[in-house]
Amino acid sequence: MALTKARYGKGRVRVLRLARDGERHAVRELSLTVLLDGDFGAAWTRGDNRQVVATDSIKNIVNITAARHVEAETEAFVGHVAALFLERYAQVASVSIEALETRWLRRDVDGRPHAHTFTLDGNGQPFVRLVADRQAAVLQSGLRGYTLMKTTQSGWEDFVDDEFRTLPDTGDRICATSMDATWTWTTPPEDPVAANAAVLDTMIAEFATTYSAGVQDSMYRMGEAVLAARPDIAEIGFAMPNKHYIPMNLAAFGIDHGGQVFLPTDEPHGQIEATIGRAG
Repeated sequence: MALTKARYGKGRVRVLRLARDGERHAVRELSLTVLLDGDFGAAWTRGDNRQVVATDSIKNIVNITAARHVEAETEAFVGHVAALFLERYAQVASVSIEALETRWLRRDVDGRPHAHTFTLDGNGQPFVRLVADRQAAVLQSGLRGYTLMKTTQSGWEDFVDDEFRTLPDTGDRICATSMDATWTWTTPPEDPVAANAAVLDTMIAEFATTYSAGVQDSMYRMGEAVLAARPDIAEIGFAMPNKHYIPMNLAAFGIDHGGQVFLPTDEPHGQIEATIGRAG
């Protein structure tokens, strides 16, 4: 039988880098998955491990790279990790790395950012994905589970009206989602922190200031806005599940709350996905 595809690596490699600049510190915490493609087939087909870099060594390489590049932002850091594998091991054809960030926010104390006190940011998890071989690399940045809501200027109307439909049309509803967004760079940004923050600001501004005819409508226009603002982004992909807020029916108690009391639920939820790229 043919071994048609195989790769391996190490998952949930967790590392925190603490850059110290006098009293001012910077915290960068990541959880990485590193996967290797290459000349490893004999380990599957013949029990021959001579070409295999141990997954424990993969973990050690991540940690050694962290010590060598304490201040590198995530986009640059995963590049350093990939470069070490490609330079050191001829049997490695390509490296795929995903790095999820636990984001720590500098805390204000007495109205000023404190040098070494941080609180955990609970909304969304930044991530970076790099796929690199000896000829080229594709770098992506993004967010996982970034939750946003607007309480009006959203509707859902004129959808298929058949024997299975129970939802009524509405021109005014709460629109909320836990968004995964992934953008692909044509060239790595010089300042990825600022660039990624600008992408998020662009998406939120489009979401907030325009009427939404549905999650699909908002998603497409958010993608358009990002591509218009950032010529260094080739495409942007979204997965935006609905977070439903269903108006409570309190008529049995003689209460008409005028659209002010809702049941929060996300099970089951609508799952909406798309990628927006440049024409031609």
